[in-house]
Amino acid sequence: MIAKVTIKGQVVIPAELRKKFNIKKGSRMSIYEGEGNIIIIKPLPEDPIEASKGMLKGKTSILKALLKDREEEAKHG
Repeated sequence: MIAKVTIKGQVVIPAELRKKFNIKKGSRMSIYEGEGNIIIIKPLPEDPIEASKGMLKGKTSILKALLKDREEEAKHG
């Protein structure tokens, strides 16, 4: 896919990609430089709090891990 840059520096994201990544008017994008002369444009979630739910899920909760760590410190300190 090829896109042209406007006089204002704007680039139109092709409709196929907008649909695939649910990019709408007002959507926020993260833009940063990658390695080797590459520009990366990444859609940001509409609700960052909702999008981050479950990110830290694992076998042990953070609270349990901290409590266990405190218990170990109390035993040895």
